[in-house]
Amino acid sequence: MAEESGYESIVCVKPEVHVYRIPPRATNRGYRAADWKLDEPSWSGRMKIIAKDKVCFIRLEDKNSGELFAQATVDTYPGVAVEAVTDSSRYFVVRIQDDTGRHAFIGLGFADRGDSFDFNVALQDHFKWVKQEGELAKQEASQSTAPKLDLGFKEGQTIKICIGNIKKKDGGAAKSRPMAGGLLPPPPGSKGGSILPPSGDQPSAPDEQTNTASSLLDFIAPVPAAQPTPDLWGDFTAAGSSSSQDTVKSGWVQF
Repeated sequence: MAEESGYESIVCVKPEVHVYRIPPRATNRGYRAADWKLDEPSWSGRMKIIAKDKVCFIRLEDKNSGELFAQATVDTYPGVAVEAVTDSSRYFVVRIQDDTGRHAFIGLGFADRGDSFDFNVALQDHFKWVKQEGELAKQEASQSTAPKLDLGFKEGQTIKICIGNIKKKDGGAAKSRPMAGGLLPPPPGSKGGSILPPSGDQPSAPDEQTNTASSLLDFIAPVPAAQPTPDLWGDFTAAGSSSSQDTVKSGWVQF
């Protein structure tokens, strides 16, 4: 019977299982379900797997009343308490035990393969968890017995950190922008030729205006003086020639 103290959890419930009387094992190879009378089960009812601490209990109960028929205590799996048959995945040999300590081996069968799979996995998962808990307990025990490493600073203790020269990556020389405000090249056919780009020393604003004016004067030829003619447009020609001469003398070109 399960102990009265401790926390219990139901890990698997199957509403229908069958119990069979099995003959003694003939050889050491294992049990065979074909040797049982599978069409005549000795008992049918409900099965529960209850986990408590490191042990599992397989309870066989009546479907309607819940009365206990038999119980098996499983402390290891696979082991002596639960053993699979050699010729089927739906049948197992279970060792049941009463309160007085007497035990017997019975055949346990499931109608569906899915139910037998769940039964097998529930036992495997429980004892896998038991194994992991044991390994963690061993690690904690070994850590508690080992001397603790004290990495704290003692009173008056200091630490010195030397950092080497950190070389910054050269970002590359900045590209120089072209100087704005340069003179435009002269139009084709001018006498002055090509104008050189401005040098590093920028000339002052008055020099630029003087060079511009001189280049324009070279480009435009002086207008010849018109000769007086006896035609009807003489007065207009004289007026035009006089204005052109005044423009040339003053040094500016009028458009």
